[in-house]
Amino acid sequence: MKLGGWIDQAAVAVLYRHNQHGCEVFFIQRAKKPGDPWSGDMAFPGGRKQVEDATLRDTAIRETWEETGLDLFHHADFKLKLPHQLTRSHRNNTPMIVTPFLFHWRGDDDINLNHECDDALWIPLSFFNDDVMRSSLIWKQGHFSLQMPCYRYGEKTVWGLTLRMLDQIRKRPELFA
Repeated sequence: MKLGGWIDQAAVAVLYRHNQHGCEVFFIQRAKKPGDPWSGDMAFPGGRKQVEDATLRDTAIRETWEETGLDLFHHADFKLKLPHQLTRSHRNNTPMIVTPFLFHWRGDDDINLNHECDDALWIPLSFFNDDVMRSSLIWKQGHFSLQMPCYRYGEKTVWGLTLRMLDQIRKRPELFA
């Protein structure tokens, strides 16, 4: 659904939980698809706002359910809306606003990934708070390339918009109480 009729809107759910390993944050790995510039990237579950979504928070809840089978409505506590992020639409390279919502997950580990996801995992927040773990990658777009910050967790790489959102919250432990 478009904001003002011209900017796509999307929402993601930033899920965290506490267990014997401390605080962990949930990520999906996007399915690998030819032509998708974010194919295989690590992300927070979410997607574009649909007409049936009353709010962007509803979008995050619906998309998380569709992609992962995690029921935020019944098994998570909404904490807060995080700052909007400006990016570009996957479909047509036009501007898109993505709104992240923080949820405390209190459900089980049963995950049921749909066709949009290849994998999902919980990563300790402490991993991202260790500056030694910060790395970089080369992002190429046509003849243009940039060195971009990232984290590599085994074979998984967190970078781009997801890293930008993560960086806004990871050094704020009060959010994860």
